[in-house]
Amino acid sequence: MAARIERLVTSGEFSLDGGTWQVDNNVWIVGDDTEAVVIDAAHDARAIAAALGGRRLLAVVSTHAHNDHVDAAPELSELTGAPVLLHPADEVLWRQTHPDRAPDAPLADGQRLAVAGTALTVLHTPGHSPGAVSLYAPELGTVFTGDTLFAGGPGATGRSFSDFPTIIASIRERLLTLPPETVVHTGHGDSTTVGAEAPQLAEWIARGH
Repeated sequence: MAARIERLVTSGEFSLDGGTWQVDNNVWIVGDDTEAVVIDAAHDARAIAAALGGRRLLAVVSTHAHNDHVDAAPELSELTGAPVLLHPADEVLWRQTHPDRAPDAPLADGQRLAVAGTALTVLHTPGHSPGAVSLYAPELGTVFTGDTLFAGGPGATGRSFSDFPTIIASIRERLLTLPPETVVHTGHGDSTTVGAEAPQLAEWIARGH
């Protein structure tokens, strides 16, 4: 059976720079009836484990280390035995949430993660955070962008460890170069496509220079 994509929405808090906000997060499960990976273990490890339904979890992949995307990662790892993967440039953010538990393995640009006969290619897309990554699955016609690109524009860059010109460069060079029909599955909210976002991003790109 080919890999499929499932979305679970969990709710909790995002905290950074002394502020706290209530947020809903997209947790993406990619796999088949036997095995899966989880992209962004947010808020509720037991709900995510229940959604897996006994499938073997190969990895907990973190698109970045803001607490609302990784707060449930260690518990999900303990429940399933799956390693937590994170780009090392985001370990400074990870330590704010999990000072006593390091990620299990690094993510690197160009790395390929295999699940259910499908490859997810890691694209380093910094800007929202230094170690932000997107995961491109050409066989599924999909890219998982975390908080780098949303329906309507780039992710936020107004807080610590973020940078607007950097996120614009990441989107321009790594995401807008994908086929326009590529579905963009985001860290929050609705999905979109590369083609749908390209015209709206022209102004943002111009502002990035």
